[in-house]
Amino acid sequence: MNVYPFIEAENAGSGNVKRACELLKVSRAAYYTRRANGPSARDRVDAALTEKIIAVHDESNGTYGTPRIHAELADQGHRHSRKRVARLLREAGRAGRAPKRWRTTTIPDPAATTPADLIKRDFSCSAREINSRWCGDITYINTWEGWLYLATVIDLGSRRVVGWATADHLRTDLVEQALHNAVTQRRPEPGVIFHSDRGCQYTSSQYARAATDAGVRLSVGRKGQCWDNAVAESFFATIKTELLDRQPWPTKAKAHKAIFEYIEGWYNTRRRHSSLGYLSPATYEATRYQPADQVA
Repeated sequence: MNVYPFIEAENAGSGNVKRACELLKVSRAAYYTRRANGPSARDRVDAALTEKIIAVHDESNGTYGTPRIHAELADQGHRHSRKRVARLLREAGRAGRAPKRWRTTTIPDPAATTPADLIKRDFSCSAREINSRWCGDITYINTWEGWLYLATVIDLGSRRVVGWATADHLRTDLVEQALHNAVTQRRPEPGVIFHSDRGCQYTSSQYARAATDAGVRLSVGRKGQCWDNAVAESFFATIKTELLDRQPWPTKAKAHKAIFEYIEGWYNTRRRHSSLGYLSPATYEATRYQPADQVA
């Protein structure tokens, strides 16, 4: 840790350099020598690197921690250790935002006939499986106008949110619209799997018909096992930590607009994902995915 700025601050305040050097275990001779010679080469590099770290942190709206900042700097050609980045981030008074633990909000339908679990907690990313395995769930956003509900469809192969919808109700129409948006945007081959929890919307006959018409195979996790749909739950923890829980939402329209900008302008296209080797979903798909009809 660079202690000299603290001695400088003490000198500018009380002028008691001796006391500051004793507390920080630095000789006064070393302090005055450094002051005469100016910052060392390492200090100058640290200062320049700190500016870049702060810029990346600000660009992420204060959400990035050391791993993602380190990956962003590496892409920019700055080869510094992760420990150095962590130290400078801490000294700059910055930190990333960690998701909170999620709460289960599923309301099952005990009379519903549920599909089998076709995923079985295999949430591994794979470029070969893009557009073949999806998952989704519903969460809620508190606005001054009442609750706004968000339904998602996420591609397990690339972690991209391929379909989503919001509404002021929890009817099956909400999740059906999210699935319709995903199919329209991605146009997957028939047989793509969509995995969810046992919420009554996902196990309804209306949703089953919509999935069949779209060529989608439904998959449902076990009762009371939130980890059976961990990717969908993880996305909600992330969007709440990085966006929804950081400010009040006066209107549902404003919350919807912010969700759109977060998903389409940040999460899918720019946010670095640890499960993708710190690539964004869009970059991962662009650099790793090869459609089946192009495979030799």
